[in-house]
Amino acid sequence: MSLIHPTAIIHPAARIGSAVVIGPYTVIGEHVAIGNGTTIGPHVVVTGHTSIGEQNRIFQFCSIGEEPQDKKYAGEPTRLEIGDRNTIREFCTFNCGTSQDVGVTRVGSDNWIMAYVHIAHDCQIGNNTIFANNAQLAGHVHVDDWAILGGFTVVHQFVRIGAHSMTAMGTILLQDLPPFVTAAGNPAEPRTINAEGLKRRGFSADSVSAIKRAFKNLYKNGLPLEDARNSIAEACSAVPELRPMSDFLSQTGRGIIR
Repeated sequence: MSLIHPTAIIHPAARIGSAVVIGPYTVIGEHVAIGNGTTIGPHVVVTGHTSIGEQNRIFQFCSIGEEPQDKKYAGEPTRLEIGDRNTIREFCTFNCGTSQDVGVTRVGSDNWIMAYVHIAHDCQIGNNTIFANNAQLAGHVHVDDWAILGGFTVVHQFVRIGAHSMTAMGTILLQDLPPFVTAAGNPAEPRTINAEGLKRRGFSADSVSAIKRAFKNLYKNGLPLEDARNSIAEACSAVPELRPMSDFLSQTGRGIIR
């Protein structure tokens, strides 16, 4: 059975799964669905057309599923979708999508999201990411799997952050961050690859070496961007682990940090 504090306000139409815990003074809106085993702390507001998966932990004072901070928003029934087993710490704000994009903000599964993180409208967050305290995402940002954002990282709208990448504390991202790359500064500059993170996730020594060579071609060897992109694409046949970087470089919309 679910454990709902008597001071919580739950709309009768909200769908609450089994073994859900809802803390004191929390408000759950009409169009909210909460999956089995999720825990929501005190003084949380979950509103909008929001679905939350199973075994999430949402700490106190969060605002989940509120209207987007977009002046063009006119009350459309856009959505927020959150996967499973996420940890969402205090004072986080996640907004629903807008009709100017796909209409849904998505947060995947197994993410570790620390206090005061803002995820704006239409952001698409993958799985196994880490957002340190006060990471701030503007609208339409895409974050791929296993990315790590350092504390106070600020991300411009429409930026894409590649898989296994990492930012230092206080980084300002105005352009796309390719997979595997670590960045720091205002504006962000590429520093090296996330070698330690790759080793922890099972990348072989040969794969890490190949990713280092790709980084050098992209940033250190003075190659034009098109030549660097072609060299990385050619290396994919021998090192399939480079495919995410090659695909990312061929699809970037805002250009990459350089």
